[in-house]
Amino acid sequence: MVYTPPEPLPSGPLIEAEKKVNGFIVDSAVFVIDKLYEGRDYPRFYALETIARVPYFSFLSVLHLYESFGWWRRADYLKVHFAETMNEYHHLLIMEAMGGADSFKDRFFAQHVAVVYFWVAVLIYMVSPRMAYNLSEQVEEHAYATYDDFLKKNEEELKQTPACGVAVSYFQLGDLYLFDEFQTNVYDGLNKATNEEVRRPKIKTMYDVIENVRNDELEHVKTMNFCQKPGNLLRANSSIRAQRKAREICDGIVENDGEEEEEDVREECDLVVASEQDAEGEKSCEGVLDCIVKGFEERTISNSTVTDNTEMISNREEKREDTKKA
Repeated sequence: MVYTPPEPLPSGPLIEAEKKVNGFIVDSAVFVIDKLYEGRDYPRFYALETIARVPYFSFLSVLHLYESFGWWRRADYLKVHFAETMNEYHHLLIMEAMGGADSFKDRFFAQHVAVVYFWVAVLIYMVSPRMAYNLSEQVEEHAYATYDDFLKKNEEELKQTPACGVAVSYFQLGDLYLFDEFQTNVYDGLNKATNEEVRRPKIKTMYDVIENVRNDELEHVKTMNFCQKPGNLLRANSSIRAQRKAREICDGIVENDGEEEEEDVREECDLVVASEQDAEGEKSCEGVLDCIVKGFEERTISNSTVTDNTEMISNREEKREDTKKA
């Protein structure tokens, strides 16, 4: 394993069986790709990037379906998975720039495997999101190991080769909003989020390019691993930072206000933060049938919560009006 999570994931006979099935799928695909692309690194990387980005399209498609049916909303999952597709897309552009897609046979094989993989990932994700995320994690682990091995074997040559333009444009000159969204320094939740320095790659040679592509794959491994935890815990980088900023502002307001209004102001701030992104308010579901059942349950709970919050705010407003009149 290239990554060990801070806390172990849930385990059990079914989960272990899912991992073994996924391992067989990945090992079989790797065997075929290694044979077809033996001695041709960039065409192999092109095939890997064409295939590896497909599950994120599958996840987005299923999540949009859930949202359309009104079962639940997972805005941060949509945001993070789309950011991952854009990252893999730029990896693909890099490999194309290095000649990985010059052969029609290479393009034909990779693209048709990707189409099949899309529907396989959709079906698995609808039955067991956990299994789908683990499959993608194992694919990304293989990608990380492949790039890491390539760096070790070709270090001198890569350090003497200038970086391709598309890599410089993506990692240094482009809009890095989506690049930031899939970085994993905030996935432990709002209260545990770290203040680590934002990742900003420096690209001069092809060694820098492949090294950062490899590091991106490790970020995907971490995200896919985290998504296997029970519950809707994944949060986009921007959402976490916005929540943290909201809390800082609210804490500042509380400190500057008089003591008699401190409790009311803090409660209002908590409501504002919770309404923006409430991790506890989102329910998890394992597959399409479970989503249907819990979708109805969530709708009932949501309506009740909105009513309670409205009444709470209304009561506080009445209390303030009475205080002013007095």
